[in-house]
Amino acid sequence: MIRTIPLEYETYYHIYNRGNNSEIIFREESNYLYFLKLLKKYILPVADVFAYCLLNNHFHLLIKTKDKNKLTINIEKSFSNLFNAYAKAFNKRFDRTGKLFEERFKRKKVENESYISELIYYIHSNPQKHGVLRDFRDYPYSSYNVVLSDKPTALKREEVIDWFGGLNFYKEYHEKKHQQLIDDMDC
Repeated sequence: MIRTIPLEYETYYHIYNRGNNSEIIFREESNYLYFLKLLKKYILPVADVFAYCLLNNHFHLLIKTKDKNKLTINIEKSFSNLFNAYAKAFNKRFDRTGKLFEERFKRKKVENESYISELIYYIHSNPQKHGVLRDFRDYPYSSYNVVLSDKPTALKREEVIDWFGGLNFYKEYHEKKHQQLIDDMDC
């Protein structure tokens, strides 16, 4: 068994996981919304969320764990609580039993902050890369349009906009990468 490295404090991570045996973990809109509600409840006390994308059988998050001195609860336990609460509700809703997610959630430490813009794009473009739709910007369960919105959000919107050098550069970066993805798919 591969040993999972504990999450460090004040560190950016790409967090992701999928359904056990690649099974569906989001069957209907209420599932996506409930997962986001639980994310807010369990993860925001221990980490800031900068980007997310929920697909039917997996998800991606970009987070930054909080300062150890500002935490009263364990980061790992918070993620465990999120996944357990979601799995329990999902199993009850669909009259199923057993594991919903693969073993443990995966995490990649973001070593270089200059990579964050690329990672945000990667997370946002995931529905298009998996053929869910032709333009990821139309996907309702990612943070792409949350950043563009002026509605209240727990997402670290201003920080994301700042990484790109402003909202127009955020849109231009995604547009340029989108066009490259379309060109690559058409080859």
